Order: sequence, then structure tokens, then C-alpha cells
Amino acid sequence: MSLSGLGDTGEAPSPPALFPAPEPDAPVPARRRGSSSPNGSHPSDGAGRQLVFFGAEAAEPTVADLAGLLAGPGEVVRMGGTARLWVQVDAAWRVHVLVAELASRGLAASWEPTEDERHAVRTSYTRILKPLAAAWLDGPTKRPPAAFHLTGRRLRLWVAAAGTPDPPDGFLLRLGADGQECWEPIGRALDAAGLAGTLLTSGEAGPAYRITGRRRLARLTELVGDPPSAAPVDAWPT
Repeated sequence: MSLSGLGDTGEAPSPPALFPAPEPDAPVPARRRGSSSPNGSHPSDGAGRQLVFFGAEAAEPTVADLAGLLAGPGEVVRMGGTARLWVQVDAAWRVHVLVAELASRGLAASWEPTEDERHAVRTSYTRILKPLAAAWLDGPTKRPPAAFHLTGRRLRLWVAAAGTPDPPDGFLLRLGADGQECWEPIGRALDAAGLAGTLLTSGEAGPAYRITGRRRLARLTELVGDPPSAAPVDAWPT
């Protein structure tokens, strides 16, 4: 079943009721460095300027942003000179958001329910994803490249796929259960982004990085931007 809307022909089945079609997100222009904020003030410290510069709204979407899905539970596989990206998610709203994010990067995506009442979102095999696969795969094993870092757009995709509030004072960024080789370097990337977290490897919450602290949570909120229209407000960093 396809939600892509890109080149589909014939009578495709309508999405089931748990996939209400959201209103399209209104584009938000990127704020130029050094420009005034809506209330007329200017960023006054380095941290504030960095948040604007690296936030999700600071640049156009690119395929490189999909590294944010691979930081979480996303997987990429190669076939010949092409590659496919796929990720399992636990909620219908995440399907809508990810299909739209992939489409904005020129990638048609499809989804299907899984046996464990989750949803698998996947792209077609395409040459567009070959560089991403080359950077992240060591043979069949997923590993972040040496220069991996987290931007606002990468974090936004990670949150859309596998981020969830952890009351009363935390936010979880879930990891791939079979990606232990990734956990440490991804933790270093979070540290470098000002989002140092606690690695949880067991229990219902794990594997995940738990972000706590007012300043770190505020930074996460600034970096990922406003919630997509399909996302429940209480499911997004605030």
C-alpha cells in the first residue's frame, strides 16, 4: 500500500481510518543568521545563534538528513547500485510524517502493517540512497560514519520515527535493538549537539537515549522545530 502519491496509477486502496489525512504543513522560512526574532530581539549568545543555524528550519531538506533515521531504528540495505531505507514505527501519525518527509526529498515511500501491530515504512530501491548506504554500512552491519553529527533536520526525523516523552521530566530517542555498534558513536553525536543523554539498554524504555534537564530539553525543542501537523502535540518535544 502506498502513501507516497508520487506516480501511483490505478485504484489504490484508501488509507484506513487510523490514518486521517493531516493538513499539509505550511512552509516556515529559515531565519537568516543575525536576523531579528519575531519579537524584534536578536540572539545574544553563541548557543542561541547555534540553535538557529543548525535547527530543522535552517536549511532545505536533503537526503543526508535521513541519517537521523539511521541513528534511531532505521535500516538501509543495498542491492546492486541501489539502496533502500526502511523503519518500523509504533504509531499511525509517524507513518504520515515520514512518508511526507521522504517525499520532500524525492523518495516515494510505501507502508504496511506488521504482525506486532506496528507499521513498516520503506522506500523503493534507488540510486539516490546509494551514498547513504555506502557511508553507513560496513558489510551488512550498520555503523555511523566517523564524521557523523546531528543537525536539527536529522534529529527531527529521529523524533518523528522513534522519539517519545518519558514523564515526568525526560524524552526518549529510541535506538535500533540490533545496532549495538551504533549506540556509543550516536551518544557522542548527541553530546556534541548539547543533548548528552543516558543510554538505556534494557527494560521497556530501551534501547534508547534518555534526554533530561531543562536546558537539554529546551535545546532539543529548538533543534527539531514545531510538531508536524500529523503529530499529537503531547508526543513532540516541548
